[in-house]
Amino acid sequence: MSGAAGTPADGLPGDGRAEVCAVVLAAGEGTRLRPLTERVPKALCPVGNVRLLDRALARLAGLGLAGPGRVAVNACYLADQVVAHVGDRAHLSVEPGDPLGTAGGVANLRDWIDGRPVLVGNADAYLADPAALPGPDVAALLDGWDGHRVRLLGQPAADPTAPGTFAGHSFAGFSLLPWRLVRDLPVVFSDLVRAVWRPAEAAGALEVVAYRGTFYDTGTPADYLAANLHAAAGGALVDPSASVTGRCVESVVGAGARVHGDVRRTVVWPGATVREDERLCDVIRAGDGCTVPAAAHD
Repeated sequence: MSGAAGTPADGLPGDGRAEVCAVVLAAGEGTRLRPLTERVPKALCPVGNVRLLDRALARLAGLGLAGPGRVAVNACYLADQVVAHVGDRAHLSVEPGDPLGTAGGVANLRDWIDGRPVLVGNADAYLADPAALPGPDVAALLDGWDGHRVRLLGQPAADPTAPGTFAGHSFAGFSLLPWRLVRDLPVVFSDLVRAVWRPAEAAGALEVVAYRGTFYDTGTPADYLAANLHAAAGGALVDPSASVTGRCVESVVGAGARVHGDVRRTVVWPGATVREDERLCDVIRAGDGCTVPAAAHD
């Protein structure tokens, strides 16, 4: 495989945007969000009444990365739902059997990436609206990139020495990888932390770009609820097609939902119902009366 025309095989000059491609990782099972993810893949869970995967695709589109030639989405768990939802908006990579992990998922797209640097984002990453940020957004990963180093978007960690941190930062959902580190990744279950990031760090070839906005990985009910409440900006975010006759405070109510009772700090999924005699607080209500407390996790 060769690099894009006029582009070094291991990177790009300038800010790196001309030929970079993007991969959104959407293959995971989301086990910590069960039972919410028993019938809906985590990437399609709504935050602020927008599917997480749609948020990721919109963010990439804002960087000029859109369409099946520039953006790929991988899928595995409940893959048919992801495939149907994405349609022709991105190249689709369906992994047979169990998910390949973050590195394996990128490796499985090697032929599509074909010599280009790749911006990799987790579908379950919730980041604040770029217009509301006090500092750099995902675009900062591309600005002035030398085409050689691995870049991670990171937030200053409460404990800079804690395991899982990089240069005192916690990973915030997006990384930028040069082609030279992608081309030899094996198509086996593996993660980017051990396969790419830590080796690059040890070689002095990893750079963290600080992100000072709000970030949640939405992997647990508590973080998923927090992301929704952030999207609601302290108020009630109600889809126009929802019916609300009860009290709704600091909550998100999805399309076609019916809220006849009282909800506070609650996410009501599309089509779900809150009965007149119910008082919900700090929970997620999904269809068929499924209620998940924010403190619940596997």
